[in-house]
Amino acid sequence: MHSNGRPHHCPHCGKLFKANSDLKQHLRVHTGDKPYKCSLCDRSFAHSSTLQKHKRHLHSNSRPHHCPHCGKLFKTITELKLHLRVHAGEKPYKCSLCDRSFTQSSHLQTHKRHLHSNSRPYHCPHCGKLFKLSTELKRHLRVHNDAKPYSCRHCSHQFRWHHQLMTHLLKSHNEGTWFTCDICQKKFSRTGHLERHLLQHKLVKSHVCSECPRRFCAAAALKSHQLVHSSLQQFCCGKCGKYFKDKHNVVSHFERCSDDRLGIISLFNPHVCM
Repeated sequence: MHSNGRPHHCPHCGKLFKANSDLKQHLRVHTGDKPYKCSLCDRSFAHSSTLQKHKRHLHSNSRPHHCPHCGKLFKTITELKLHLRVHAGEKPYKCSLCDRSFTQSSHLQTHKRHLHSNSRPYHCPHCGKLFKLSTELKRHLRVHNDAKPYSCRHCSHQFRWHHQLMTHLLKSHNEGTWFTCDICQKKFSRTGHLERHLLQHKLVKSHVCSECPRRFCAAAALKSHQLVHSSLQQFCCGKCGKYFKDKHNVVSHFERCSDDRLGIISLFNPHVCM
């Protein structure tokens, strides 16, 4: 297949590449090959650039650049500049397909793939679930292999997700920086949570629940809330068979469930809980 000067195509998902070397790197998404191993922990990576980024973020204590508003420290001036947009409310990257804006170009591109594209080329070999991004598939695979690659350096706790480790360090070891709302002083462990919270101060809550007086700034928040009024339990724990209305609840339950069986499966997936 030849398209726009991209003669090399992936036999698994059909994605096109200009160079054969790019195709070889991409194939690691499907094979799970991770030849670049970190010498400081047990993590491995498909690309050398990802390994170097991992070392800078997790194994380097040098953070010379600090935010004058909240005191958070950053390793590079670029990271600090991007962070300052959170406090300034600056979102220069506007979506041409809707009214959303973003602080970073990468966030805009992710938004377009998530909301304005129907292509889902990445599939899970265990349950068949489809994903738009290779990073989404990689995160999902942890559900099936029970991998917990993020370890606390102060205690024996291990975590499946990086943000869980960061929250643990803040709450249990007072390590890191809380993100504080300048308006109401409420604290958050993640920048994204603060950004969503700031919307509540700035936006009109135009999305109204048809079942109760609750109002929301975003349609996605209203949709999530409406599960409270529904009897549908669409998510199933593959370990014990218990059903849940909300995906986040079943993920949280799955991590504590001791019945070692399969994984988290949605009723909308082609497989069902056994």
